[in-house]
Amino acid sequence: MKTVQTINDLTNFLECNKGKTIGFVPTMGYLHEGHLALLNMAREENEIVVASIFVNPAQFGPNEDLDRYPRDLERDTMLAAKAGVDALFVPTAKDMYPFESGITINAGELSNKLCGESRPGHFDGVLKVITKLFHLVQPTKAYFGQKDAQQLAIIETFVSAYNFPVQIIRVSTVRENDGLAKSSRNVFLSDSERIEAVHLYEALSIATETWKKTKDVNEAIAKGKSHIEQNTSGRIDYFDVLTYPNLKANIENAEQLLFATAVFFEKARLIDNIIVEVKEV
Repeated sequence: MKTVQTINDLTNFLECNKGKTIGFVPTMGYLHEGHLALLNMAREENEIVVASIFVNPAQFGPNEDLDRYPRDLERDTMLAAKAGVDALFVPTAKDMYPFESGITINAGELSNKLCGESRPGHFDGVLKVITKLFHLVQPTKAYFGQKDAQQLAIIETFVSAYNFPVQIIRVSTVRENDGLAKSSRNVFLSDSERIEAVHLYEALSIATETWKKTKDVNEAIAKGKSHIEQNTSGRIDYFDVLTYPNLKANIENAEQLLFATAVFFEKARLIDNIIVEVKEV
């Protein structure tokens, strides 16, 4: 595996592999089994695998956890190499944003709900870095986990609307044995919070089963929220049911539904979701 920091080094690597299919996995590092699932799929489906590790300051708001976001480049490098990555791109903020252009990308209506409601500007920053990475890497396929369902929906819509020449591949959420979604932020949970955190997925499961039986969204949401409130010390940011991937509240004629929640613990904000195929219900 080749580790490259500068854009010139990345360009040179890609030039040496011109004509080969490229699978791309953008990450913020502190790799876990969820990231490895993306890398493994990219390895299976492409001739070359490029991964990036960049804690993107553009997607962090004031008082968010940019400075304390977990980092371990030595461990990440070892894991990436073991997963068969050909090139690991690890730029600095100065490499990625050498000057302020004054040009911005607005994620629009899809970002005004769920995580975007409490993190204004977050998805604008996601699209900023994804645009740059896609232009630099020029991947054939790019791989994203369904745990970040709103991010995935926004990226899919953005790529389709603006004709990016890349195929977005959805990869199912990877979970711990007790159901907790793998996340770099799980390390910030206390021992008691870690035990409680499993109830996010349990609450989503209760909500989906309630909806399947009753087709009543309000009842499904109420039961899901109640389960979290009764079984955790966390504070619910949101618990909602929307169409997927267009994230509409009116679920009539929807093909997929997103049951999603976010919960604040003392030092971590966790998200999770379940996507339901309506035609299978």
